[in-house]
Amino acid sequence: MDDLIVLQSPRPARSDAVRNRELLLQTASRMIDERGVEAVTMSAVAEAAGVGKGTLYRHFPSKTQLIEELLDNDQRDLQERTFAYLRLHAGHPAQCLHWFLTEALLFVERNRIMLSSMGIFNAGTAMNHPAHLWWRLTIRGLLQQIKPAAGTDYLADVLYTLLDAGVVHFMRTSGGYTFDQVRDGLLDTADRLIRQS
Repeated sequence: MDDLIVLQSPRPARSDAVRNRELLLQTASRMIDERGVEAVTMSAVAEAAGVGKGTLYRHFPSKTQLIEELLDNDQRDLQERTFAYLRLHAGHPAQCLHWFLTEALLFVERNRIMLSSMGIFNAGTAMNHPAHLWWRLTIRGLLQQIKPAAGTDYLADVLYTLLDAGVVHFMRTSGGYTFDQVRDGLLDTADRLIRQS
């Protein structure tokens, strides 16, 4: 019995620590939406949330880590909603593709400010990130259901490229397109590529 190792699970986070973490994330998200990333300091987040700086830095040692956590939370939410939607609408891959492309584009749109602050607008930066690669896999899987004989890898790559944060940012700023125009163009492009493949 002496060689038996008992592994203990880590102590669960205290409920006040969990509440503080959520409060800090909500506060930071709201402030970034209102003021932009550059204008929001860590001190301002702590003050607005009503917690000490020590509490903030225990949860998020840097502003970059705070922003990464906000993006990760939104990405996890998108993934959960996607799995639920695909289960609910199984057998309707074209509808699911339109839904997913729209939701992924909305993710980029609502996070453009934070993505910009992290240098994600450099060509391909976000596209090679493991958190985003499942977008390509989802698109590819739906395309295979819609048109099994088509060259789905290339079609998936084209649609995935159109969701790149840098591409969307260019279209929204330099191109002057509204979000609705970008979304409608993306969905129309998807339909055209599928028809012509």
